[in-house]
Amino acid sequence: MKYTRMPIEIEAPEQLGYDTIECNLTESSYADFTFKDLGLKLDDLVIAYVDHVGHPALRGLLAKDAGLTPGQVLLTAGAAQALFIISTTLLEKGDELVVIRPNYATNLETPRAIEASLKIVDLKFEDDWKIRLDDLEAAITPHTKLVSITVPHNPTGTTLTREEVQAIVELTRRKGCYLLVDETYREMAFDGVLPYAAASTETSSDHVISVASFSKTFGLPGIRVGWLMTQNAELFERFFAAKEQIQICGSALDEEIAYQFYCRKQEFLPTILANLKRRFGILKSWMESQIYLEWVEPRGGCVAFPRIKDSVLAQIDLERFYRTLNDEFSTHVGPGHWFEQHQRYFRIGYGWPTDEKLKKGLAAITKAIEAAKASSASTAARTESDSR
Repeated sequence: MKYTRMPIEIEAPEQLGYDTIECNLTESSYADFTFKDLGLKLDDLVIAYVDHVGHPALRGLLAKDAGLTPGQVLLTAGAAQALFIISTTLLEKGDELVVIRPNYATNLETPRAIEASLKIVDLKFEDDWKIRLDDLEAAITPHTKLVSITVPHNPTGTTLTREEVQAIVELTRRKGCYLLVDETYREMAFDGVLPYAAASTETSSDHVISVASFSKTFGLPGIRVGWLMTQNAELFERFFAAKEQIQICGSALDEEIAYQFYCRKQEFLPTILANLKRRFGILKSWMESQIYLEWVEPRGGCVAFPRIKDSVLAQIDLERFYRTLNDEFSTHVGPGHWFEQHQRYFRIGYGWPTDEKLKKGLAAITKAIEAAKASSASTAARTESDSR
């Protein structure tokens, strides 16, 4: 394994220090809950080794919602560990993976650490960041072992219809490769929650693995609880063996918190979604007033991926833009290089900050663009003057 640190983690706000950022628009999750918010009952919890597969009652709830059995749900230390387990179980050096980009960095970097052969299908702004089935099919060869997609998509917030997901499930079944569907934002879909891809009953889906977590929709990234689902018993056993060798079992405390939260999910989820809808409204109104930026409007999740317009790009000093935004306005976004994209793109996380901080951060983006334009114009004027 050849590990390389990812820019998205090197430059993460928790690494820089939350107290150094006033308007944090980098987060890709809903606002973090506190113990006080949750009203937890933990006095009788025994801090011991727990079921290696994961909290039985929690797996039961997750399985019921998916239409699966508890034996088809494996709890993991966040979605990140689930993705790591899947990649290291299914791929070896030289094995072929087809993966969409832009994407969450782990979906790209873990296969690279294994030295797998990545065939990247680049999504395009001009195609509304949609996965084109023809492009995906063209990338798959007889050597492809795994196809990796995300629905709803991070960082763009775009999504697929049920029919589009089913078409990809059927394509990968026909091609004889596994399909990983990162569904971490599943319950944040604006137009209705899709069934888990791994639970599909419309076609054979033994080759499909779904991944999700408590981090994004539920605002609980600190407990590190995620899960993967598959109807393939042999595959599940291999994933389970990997988990045991990595950590034996999960944290008794983390899994109990997740269980108690999920038991009361319907108490929390309406407020989460209402706050998300309101904050999205703030973002959308700001984008509609923009003369510098354009976007593909998100239909799920809590992130957006706007870009600086062509007409503005030629007039702007991008380095100055980010430096001004960070240093002068204490506002951070997720720059394009986090997702292997041009720096004209940046991710805005609108679900985490308060309404006030979101508005202030968005205003700072506009001011930073204007400052970078002025800087570029000034530099150009000096260059022209010097050349005379």
